[in-house]
Amino acid sequence: MFECTVKNWQGEQVGQKTFEMKVAKEETASHVVHRALVRQMTNARAGTANTKTRSEVRGGGRKPWRQKGTGRARAGSIRSPLWRGGGVIFGPKPRQFNLNINRKELKLALRTAFASRINDLIVVEEFSSQLSRPKTKELVQAVARWGSEPENKTLLITSERNDSVYYSARNVENLKLLYADQLNVYDLLNADKIIVTASALEKIQEVYSA
Repeated sequence: MFECTVKNWQGEQVGQKTFEMKVAKEETASHVVHRALVRQMTNARAGTANTKTRSEVRGGGRKPWRQKGTGRARAGSIRSPLWRGGGVIFGPKPRQFNLNINRKELKLALRTAFASRINDLIVVEEFSSQLSRPKTKELVQAVARWGSEPENKTLLITSERNDSVYYSARNVENLKLLYADQLNVYDLLNADKIIVTASALEKIQEVYSA
């Protein structure tokens, strides 16, 4: 059972919010979250690095000089890996780095990571109606009133997309907007402060329930 203070648009405390979230046991929590984080970071790799072997480098079809009698070391191709402009030995080739973990384990890791940030969690009332049109300045001021300084890396979680909120938040430095059904371990751990709306908190409990 977790308990948080709920703030309104002006930053005033207007109530309490309690929620339940099943998390990993203390002795295995860090391991579970680490596995999910490694999976996310590894799967983000493009795997497109590519080098040419001696068979793929252009040229080198003719023997540079005869085998014996020149006084130089024997050579069969100017595209040998020993030569400048030659092929690459054991260089990177396109590959997939993807790792998989069980869906239940991923949800457990997300719940555990989210619950571990309870001291940095700020719950606010639904505020999309306060932004009748995109206004970055008003959103930045609201974030400051809620308790996150401009230099802090802030994660803002809403229940669904709202154009006014989206366009207000997209150019703010150190502010990242996520939706309740699109959480990931990296952003949860990387943020200094996490601001979540009351409706988004309910949706998180619903989407990531055990």
